[in-house]
Amino acid sequence: MIRRLVEASYFADRDTPPEAAVSFWLRELRTPEILIEMARHHPPQAAALLPARPLLSFAIARDRRGLQAALTEEEQAEREKDRRYWEPLRLELERLRRRERRHL
Repeated sequence: MIRRLVEASYFADRDTPPEAAVSFWLRELRTPEILIEMARHHPPQAAALLPARPLLSFAIARDRRGLQAALTEEEQAEREKDRRYWEPLRLELERLRRRERRHL
């Protein structure tokens, strides 16, 4: 869903993008072809964001396969971070639910 929202933003403003939008798209886009296009049209911004998003090196090099693999890896890492973040909260909710059931 987020991927589609970011893409919609890109397609709505790509012809005359605000500078902030270019940086946002380079940080958030998940579609290899669009990222490659962005890197081709905005090389200084793509290069500047390399420390924050190293997979842009594949976009700059127009390496679609490498970029797709890196995007998949990035997505998996984000999911793992989400899982680690929510796990203690999920366990706490479960503990509270069990305690509530015992008092019913």
